[in-house]
Amino acid sequence: MPPAEAPFSHLKNLDYSVVQQCMHCGMCLPTCPTYDETKLERNSPRGRIALMRSIADGELEATKVFADEMYFCLGCLACMTSCPAGVNYAELFEHARAEVEEKKVIDSAWRRLIRRVTLKWLFTKHTRLKMLGRLIRLYSSLGLKSLVRGSRVLKLLPKRLGELEAMTPQIQPKFSDELIRLETPAGGDKRYRVAMLTGCAQDLIFSDVNRDTVEVLSENGCEIFTPRNQGCCGSLHAHNGEWTMAQQQARVMIDLFPPSEFDAIISNAAGCGSHLKHYHGLLKDDEKYADLARQWDAKLKDVHEWLAEIGVREPIAAASGQAQKVTYHEACHLCHGQKITAQPRQLLKAISGLELTELPESTWCCGSAGIYNITQPEMANKLLDRKVGHIRSTGAEVVAMGNPGCSLHITNGLAKCQSNIRVAHPITLLAEAYRRENT
Repeated sequence: MPPAEAPFSHLKNLDYSVVQQCMHCGMCLPTCPTYDETKLERNSPRGRIALMRSIADGELEATKVFADEMYFCLGCLACMTSCPAGVNYAELFEHARAEVEEKKVIDSAWRRLIRRVTLKWLFTKHTRLKMLGRLIRLYSSLGLKSLVRGSRVLKLLPKRLGELEAMTPQIQPKFSDELIRLETPAGGDKRYRVAMLTGCAQDLIFSDVNRDTVEVLSENGCEIFTPRNQGCCGSLHAHNGEWTMAQQQARVMIDLFPPSEFDAIISNAAGCGSHLKHYHGLLKDDEKYADLARQWDAKLKDVHEWLAEIGVREPIAAASGQAQKVTYHEACHLCHGQKITAQPRQLLKAISGLELTELPESTWCCGSAGIYNITQPEMANKLLDRKVGHIRSTGAEVVAMGNPGCSLHITNGLAKCQSNIRVAHPITLLAEAYRRENT
């Protein structure tokens, strides 16, 4: 009888040089939010990589302790910015979580149900997500939200459920396909043809930002193609260990946006964009999609990055008046994941009437980190309080940021301390400046 085949291991099958690259120098430690808070080696990038390497070497098996540590990591990638050896922690992090899910070391009936409903059902078809959005919109518009919050119902529920209800987002009155045409012409002479990614949660909660993005691109000589019912790019699946699902979503997106047809494929959400730029890593062994994925990665551009490349048209200066003070929070997957730091600031400085004030610890994670604020609320709230404190210290009237998760999390944090500081995408501020030209 032949020996039983060993179960697949993501870490053992990963290119070992990626694991081996860490020199254990500790340069990452001061930049890691979880290590900064706990001062525990296992909560640091260096400690986590040591655990991953032990599994790759066959010295350890993936256990619940390992799983808990991998999910305690924010995935903010600040360690990659500080690492002198250029360790690809993003790749290690996703393979480690995939290892956890493959081995089912934190498996339970309830967890399986939640993951099946969200990752394998809700976020694989955009029509389902929009249906949920309409239900949440109805919950708010009929006054049920106010009724529930004003009653004693939430006090009867477990504390965590009450906290989650308070985080219920405001769904936009219209989704992106109701605000944006399939084909949007360039505002003047056509310089480029681009495709616009509207996202999944972005479409429900920030469809106005998608509309603003299309308007800004048009003003800068771009003809924009915006497909209907785009769905999730797969970042949520990759970050939560569902490697096969992430590959499936990548194929769907490539089919929807044939890369050879566009000068650029535009993302305005940092977390999605960081993942979208690495489809080749997901599909490099796929004979049909490997080359297409390489082309896709080359065409994928964050909107700030693209406008900086083609040269943004500065809006006509408005009548002089008191400048509005704005500060800028750097979303982790924009500054660390995509190395885009100067371009959003350049865009903000191009808008007359805005005075940019630097934010202390602008690159420090706010605690949103995908669904981290739901799964790890204690750490997420500590980071949120730290971020909100810095934002308020600037005296800014507006805090700009380029990621929906950050926007939601920081909006909730500012609301908790009854602050009137506005949260806005840099592109929205530019779109508003363009509109003022016509008034």
